[in-house]
Amino acid sequence: MAITFPFAAIVGQDEMTLAIQVVAVDPSVGGVLVLGDRGTGKSTAVRALADLLPPIQVVKGCPYQCDPLQPALACPYCATNRSATPLAARSAAGDQKKPPKPAVERCAVKVVDLPLGATEDRIVGALDLEKALSQGVKEFLPGLLAQAHRGFLYIDEVNLLDDHLVDLLIDVAASGENLVEREGLSIRHPARFVLVGSGNPEEGELRPQLLDRFGLSVQVRTPQDIALRVEVIKRRDAFDKDPVAYKAQWQDESDKLQKRIVKARKGLGAVEVPDALLILCARLCQQLGTDGLRAELTLLRATRALAALQGAKVVKTEHLQTIAPLALRHRLRRNPLDDTDSGERVNRALQDVLKA
Repeated sequence: MAITFPFAAIVGQDEMTLAIQVVAVDPSVGGVLVLGDRGTGKSTAVRALADLLPPIQVVKGCPYQCDPLQPALACPYCATNRSATPLAARSAAGDQKKPPKPAVERCAVKVVDLPLGATEDRIVGALDLEKALSQGVKEFLPGLLAQAHRGFLYIDEVNLLDDHLVDLLIDVAASGENLVEREGLSIRHPARFVLVGSGNPEEGELRPQLLDRFGLSVQVRTPQDIALRVEVIKRRDAFDKDPVAYKAQWQDESDKLQKRIVKARKGLGAVEVPDALLILCARLCQQLGTDGLRAELTLLRATRALAALQGAKVVKTEHLQTIAPLALRHRLRRNPLDDTDSGERVNRALQDVLKA
């Protein structure tokens, strides 16, 4: 496996790194879309996401990384193995009706790359032709969506993705399940993942249906500060010379960052969101004219995650001011008479709401 640049060593893109940390704390925020200039560290930051994620418990041998504590989400593999448990084993477990608990192992959360050239079969899964031809066995070969379950699915240059693949991702992201009906197979398996995309808006726009599936949107630009540019060059050059040594050099900082994420996850449920703040969120979205209520839900979850990340017990207006541009800039309708940056429009509307 290729060694990734340490997340803790990324410098100069504070908004992007903050958005990724917020999603790492609460994946229900809905993922991150990173748009901006080429060569600004978009892919580097996303692939370094694994540094922030603590290991998870999975059913041993399950190709879908199922959660052993949530049998209702069991995949075909887990369901087959549990139903095939011998009665003697069930008796030994002390229960005639319930099979014994599956074997459990810990594994790293996966950040799965979805290449632009990937076929639909590679993404959703298909018949295992090798077994079908050599053994005459009709067996399903899981795809990238199965690998990304309970993890992150990363699409570089997401705005260049083919339309039929966009439709597929929208369906799976909405339902949390992948249904495959082909070659005589009928397979349904869980596919709950956080969608992370990056791209250059100059090369094409993203379809509104997919754009709406991203919880947070970040705009990155080439840094103009000379000292910052030099620091970025030095760090990248040091990593390229000896990735292993450079990764080890930043291991302590990476561990601190991961512990901060874990602590925030544990404290997330105790963070209070006052009704007054929810009213602010609703008024802000109403003034900006966002469609539906997904924007308000994203604001709720993202501000709560940010508060937990900062160790706060109550979500405050300062958290909303930080998160609002990230959660709303990609949900605004275009105004041909206003060429103001979308983030500035959000901040301007927020100030009007706060003064009201």
